[in-house]
Amino acid sequence: MQTAEANYQGVWGNRIGFGQRPALVVIDFLKAYTIEGAPLYAPGVVEAVAQTPALIASARASGIPVIHTRILYLAENCADGGMWVKKSPVMKAMVEGNVLAEFCEGVEPAAGELVIVKQYASAFFGTSLASHLHAQGIDTVIMAGCSTSGCIRASAVDAVQHGFRAIVVRDCVGDRHPDPHNANLFDIDSKYGDVVSREEAITEIAKVKPNSP
Repeated sequence: MQTAEANYQGVWGNRIGFGQRPALVVIDFLKAYTIEGAPLYAPGVVEAVAQTPALIASARASGIPVIHTRILYLAENCADGGMWVKKSPVMKAMVEGNVLAEFCEGVEPAAGELVIVKQYASAFFGTSLASHLHAQGIDTVIMAGCSTSGCIRASAVDAVQHGFRAIVVRDCVGDRHPDPHNANLFDIDSKYGDVVSREEAITEIAKVKPNSP
């Protein structure tokens, strides 16, 4: 049987590249994924968090928007999480006052950076993110965060469906296990956007002129 790479060759995997106006969206880098012993703890996320400060610093230096997302439930018994919370009750940790719902150190929002609060996997679903990006003239969404098989994949799919170039930074996303992590990166790179290294992303970000219209 031929490999997946051979089967996809010439059918999927076209490159879309970076556009003229990128934004960096840092998705759900929350302590629930990095505190050992927590139900959502994911070693791959710990590694991704460690790789991401340089990416964020490059975006800030180039003056491109840096946007952060977090999952936060506000209704009693996390009712605003709907069926997702019923499917995954572990998400009920994402409430105000729980340390697990706080941003990880080193990748937290800076003053003035937009924070999008969401209740579901995609950064776009039920939020103002797409409208905000379109209003700013953004054509490229660079993604870091977690988890690769969950919120990253869902956000990448929605990004392309909203008309953005979806770029996922391989070194700066993580998951609980390497198998779903790698499988979802393969799918994203094949069908929805480009998966790139941190170095490639930083190189492309550096080409953006600060305060360019």
